[in-house]
Amino acid sequence: MFDFLPPALILLAGALLIGPTRGVLRTAVVLVFPLLTLVAIWQVPDGVVLSLNFLQYPIEPIEGSAVRRLFATIFALMAFGGGLYAYRQARWYELAAAHAYAAGAIGVSFAGDLISLFLFWELMALFSTVVVWCGGTPGARAAGIRYAIMHLLGGVILKVGIEGVMVHTGSIEVQPMLANNFDTWMILIGILINAAAPPVSAWLSDSYPESSPTGSVFLSAFTTKTAVLALILLFPGEPVLIGIGLFMVMYGIIYALLENNIRRILAFSIVNQVGFMVCAIGIGTQLAINGAAAHAFAHIIYKALLFMSAGAVVYRTGFNKCSEVGGLFRTMPLTAVCGIIGALAISGFPLTSGFTTKTMISQAAANESLVVVYFLLAAASAGVFLHAGIKFPWFVFFQRDSGLRPKDAPWNMAVAMVFFSVLCILFGVAPELLYAYLPYPVDYQAYTPGKVVFYLQLLLFSGLAFFLLLPLMRRTETISLDTDWLWRVALLRAVHWLAAVLARLGAAVKVLGDRIGRRLGTRGRALFGSDTREGEQVHGIFARAWPIGTTALWIAVLLTAYVIFYYLG
Repeated sequence: MFDFLPPALILLAGALLIGPTRGVLRTAVVLVFPLLTLVAIWQVPDGVVLSLNFLQYPIEPIEGSAVRRLFATIFALMAFGGGLYAYRQARWYELAAAHAYAAGAIGVSFAGDLISLFLFWELMALFSTVVVWCGGTPGARAAGIRYAIMHLLGGVILKVGIEGVMVHTGSIEVQPMLANNFDTWMILIGILINAAAPPVSAWLSDSYPESSPTGSVFLSAFTTKTAVLALILLFPGEPVLIGIGLFMVMYGIIYALLENNIRRILAFSIVNQVGFMVCAIGIGTQLAINGAAAHAFAHIIYKALLFMSAGAVVYRTGFNKCSEVGGLFRTMPLTAVCGIIGALAISGFPLTSGFTTKTMISQAAANESLVVVYFLLAAASAGVFLHAGIKFPWFVFFQRDSGLRPKDAPWNMAVAMVFFSVLCILFGVAPELLYAYLPYPVDYQAYTPGKVVFYLQLLLFSGLAFFLLLPLMRRTETISLDTDWLWRVALLRAVHWLAAVLARLGAAVKVLGDRIGRRLGTRGRALFGSDTREGEQVHGIFARAWPIGTTALWIAVLLTAYVIFYYLG
């Protein structure tokens, strides 16, 4: 039956069951349905498995391939790990929304046509918004509205592109294309909005930190990585993606270094890491596509681990900023160790998953003689070590003692963090376990003496630079302006200014109208009204009783004028 039932529907059914169930049964639903979905994923063979007809278009909700199964697998694992992390702390509706969100991501993974892809895409937008709202604060509600607006806008742009492709080609198949006309550009822009590509990336750093400590773990995994998969399927080798990816890489580093909020640092880091994947997709070779897919797989794991570590700190202390915490390794040692493992993995430290996947992207750039791209990616790796590899664990766990003595993470959070920590090390020590499932055959050795020495030197000197510049790295209560200032502040001010101008214009028109009305009233009374002056009744010129002769004269004059104008006309 799994051969014909979309795996996404299994997880979606689990999401529907979370609300009505209670206690142990709810826990079983939260943890078992992602595993059932994982089993279903690996029952899907290559090629189209399920096909339907809709308005004479072939709808293919299930199409299997190596890269599709790889992404669906990590999405199911993330739903399981996130559920384990959250089920004792999160509200039932947050868990249900998160599982439906994951179901949308798995649906996108197997969508063989653009219509199915769009439907699951919007399912993700809907339930991820609910996850943001589950933060339960006024900031979370406002951020959720902004998040929804941005993703609905992206969905409209994507739908415009899909409809254009349907009309002009007659095909809705998910297949490689180039951004060489209006339709394909609309599809590419719609996908890049979900990938958090600047200048429309602020939705990510705005919304993820406002969600609950458990909700941000789910949010870190699905939206941007489904966009990466969509780019792999639709735009492999698109040259413009190289530049976009490099810009994302540098943008994420700069803003993460400036940030004080713990989870906002990690949110900007998502943009940075997705930039590596987007750049690799732009390179477009088999090694680059393998690198993008492998790095997305590894990134979901170590980024979720980092958000789990940060979420445990927020959950136990109630504080969100680096300047508010410090010295927490004393009472939260397990959380600190897991956070350090995630930090080393995102930095690409040898023997972690980040090293075995990120170096594949750099090697793909070198193989294509893209020297500038190679060195920019190497510099970016050093920057990642600065903001995520050192800054996050140092300021949260090891900087000056804040005096806080919270308990370590609850046991379910701890088990989830240990599980993801083991995966980070496992795919770093034995990368062939991941390489075996990449879309193309892998002829790549991650651990060569040259690579290991180069990256160790790069990371160690980055660490030295961090501690030498530590006084400059200390965070204060500042706000880093982003492009969302244009619509959150500038546009709002422009609307208020326009409203004030229109209000003043309306008041001026009203005053002018009153003056004209008074003057017309005075003139009208003078012509048509009556008044008493010195005891006598005085009538206006048109209010007087005219003699018959005068009346006849006026009639004759008017009749003569009419006849003249009639004949002249």
